[in-house]
Amino acid sequence: MEFRPQSKKSNWILIKSTAMKYRVESDLIGELQVPEEAYYGVQTQRAVENFQISGVLLSGFPHFIKGLAYVKWAAAETNFTLGLLDENIKNAIVEASKEVIDGKFDHDFPLDMIQGGAGTSTNMNINEVIANRANEMMGYSKGSYEVVTPNDHVNLSQSTNDAYPTAIKIAAIATNQQLVTVLQQLIQSFRAKAESFRNVIKMGRTQLQDAVPMTLGQEFEAFAVSLEDDIERLNQSALLLLDINMGATAIGTGLNAAPGYATLCAENLSIITGYKFKTARNLIEATPDTGAYVSYSSALKRMAVKISKICNDLRLLSSGPRCGFNEINLPAMQPGSSIMPGKVNPVIPEVMNQICFKVIGNDLTVTLAAEAGQLQLNVMEPVMIFSILESMMLLSNGMQTMATKCVDGITANEAHCKAMVMNSIGIVTALNPYIGYKNSTKIAKEALETGTSVYDLVIKYNILSMEEMDRILDPENMLAPQMEKVNHQPNK
Repeated sequence: MEFRPQSKKSNWILIKSTAMKYRVESDLIGELQVPEEAYYGVQTQRAVENFQISGVLLSGFPHFIKGLAYVKWAAAETNFTLGLLDENIKNAIVEASKEVIDGKFDHDFPLDMIQGGAGTSTNMNINEVIANRANEMMGYSKGSYEVVTPNDHVNLSQSTNDAYPTAIKIAAIATNQQLVTVLQQLIQSFRAKAESFRNVIKMGRTQLQDAVPMTLGQEFEAFAVSLEDDIERLNQSALLLLDINMGATAIGTGLNAAPGYATLCAENLSIITGYKFKTARNLIEATPDTGAYVSYSSALKRMAVKISKICNDLRLLSSGPRCGFNEINLPAMQPGSSIMPGKVNPVIPEVMNQICFKVIGNDLTVTLAAEAGQLQLNVMEPVMIFSILESMMLLSNGMQTMATKCVDGITANEAHCKAMVMNSIGIVTALNPYIGYKNSTKIAKEALETGTSVYDLVIKYNILSMEEMDRILDPENMLAPQMEKVNHQPNK
């Protein structure tokens, strides 16, 4: 089975290969052909045909598939302990779940990430894959469901409405760990450059106008510190994902789950995953609640906004090379124009900007989807998890690219940076404690009118000596608070 684009339309049509063999399965709606070798079943097949929407499949997010399998493993262990599941069936479900976690069946999750049904199709996809693999382990053919069934055994004591959001949270927590690791790599890249550029004096700017001197190292250290704050924000938001509603079943009343199931299942899931899950204090509230997704998505947006601002700065600082700031050089990654010879564009910051725009948009999607919840369930969870996982994937890939293909290779135009400082009106502010406000204003005005540097005018009027100027404008003396006594010379 394959998807092909229609010749004159943007949507996709499903093409069934005549060479493929099929088995027939049935559900509430009727009979349907399922590829003979597939481990998924009729309800997954129906969803494949119903939801050809984004072209982004569940198989593209392996942590989500693992999260689903962890849920089924924990549920099987819990049901066995409570006397609800035969040991042989429990063992088969657990072993099949482990194989799914190992990635052996990723290709058997062909569902579009955007789907109706509040995730029911995804829940049935994992139920069918585990049931078919469990039956196969026990000597039965796929699709027979002779011993292990998707609903009665794999989905025992569960509903999509508790299993699906719990799997989402497992996936998000695992992906957050990867994201933080990549973020730390980017921070380290900025910090290494900060050390390399610690003696490169340059002009700081406010409102795109000359402000006061600083070093390029200070600028890059600020980038590192800004992003470092986001590690704590991401991890704090991820902690909210540890509250789960397993045992809530359909709406939070726990119908069809045994007493004690919710607490025991959370304990088993914690043991299996290594994450400290706990049962939400009110399962009826927790089942439609998506506040944790909103908080985590907001943390992603916060980081994206800051990264995009940094990329804007890098593009400004590298602008030119002859007619811009030209303070730094970004690594040349590819020719920049099909018509302008020699042009090289800041393509890595540009792509990172676009990633950040997408993340910001995804956060709005999460917000609107969370608001759209009604009564005892939020059916918009599929687009929420798609948006969050996509944002995490984009940011992770983008930050890794930014670190290795951009930041690590940045060089400084040190002489040019220093020349701009010496020719800037902004250094008057650094001289103000030494020559007084009146002299500073006079020098600044003449420098603007004549184009003469502040440095040269101070020397010309003998306000300070060249030695004094060089000492004051030394980075170590100009870039931090100074406690030394100064001798104002307001009348010279």
